[in-house]
Amino acid sequence: MPTLVVMIGIPGSGKSTLIQRWSETQHCLVISTDQIRAQLFGDEAIQGDWLLIWREVQRQFRDAIAQIQTRTADFAIYDATNTRRRNRRAVIALARAVGFTEMIGVWLDPPLELCVQRNQARFRQVPDEVLQKMYRQLWSCPPRLHEGLDLLLHYGTTPDLEDLLKQFEQQALAK
Repeated sequence: MPTLVVMIGIPGSGKSTLIQRWSETQHCLVISTDQIRAQLFGDEAIQGDWLLIWREVQRQFRDAIAQIQTRTADFAIYDATNTRRRNRRAVIALARAVGFTEMIGVWLDPPLELCVQRNQARFRQVPDEVLQKMYRQLWSCPPRLHEGLDLLLHYGTTPDLEDLLKQFEQQALAK
């Protein structure tokens, strides 16, 4: 069953750290809008033309389906903030259209203050006002199953990374 994990969380919530750890222990493919921006525009900080980015997401989704079907990968992860409901719905609709049959939302939701603190320690920082705006966007329309997800895992205060990985494997990958 082709599975897509849709990451949800503002910058600094721990998405990239979690994905990095999954990549060490799972045969997963990561489809990252930041990596696509770096590939297309030479720098992940350049927002660029969304249509070009979206076309590349589509291509990578199709490639991921092929790899999952040939068992060279177990599942795929869509790495983006996904703070807006319409964006989540669009990515879920696209994923289903290309052949993903299971959608798992992983919402990392540590306190805003912790995300700001982590952001300040990053090489590429997101302005605080942008973090706050994204946080408000996410909480004004929080992720829900009716958006097209089959399972939604919500981690409020980010637990120990090892505990989170175990929880994910037990809840989402136990098939």
